[in-house]
Amino acid sequence: MAKPNPKGPVRTVQIYCAKCKFQLFKYRKGGKGALVKCFKERIVEDYTKKEGICPSCKGQFARNAMIRGAQAFKIVGGKVHMK
Repeated sequence: MAKPNPKGPVRTVQIYCAKCKFQLFKYRKGGKGALVKCFKERIVEDYTKKEGICPSCKGQFARNAMIRGAQAFKIVGGKVHMK
């Protein structure tokens, strides 16, 4: 499979922790579906200190993964929402 296009989507969404509503990052998202994975190269602004951990409530919202040969976060179900 092909790598994700780094220039790809132009729509930027804000990702928040579902538990405490802390803004985790701004992300260039493609497609219309739910947020299942976040390619690290598409993250515009990152507000977290530790990867996959919310700085406010210390809950884990994602795990590191390799998807199609690219570094990504695999989102833990129901832990984030986007606006």
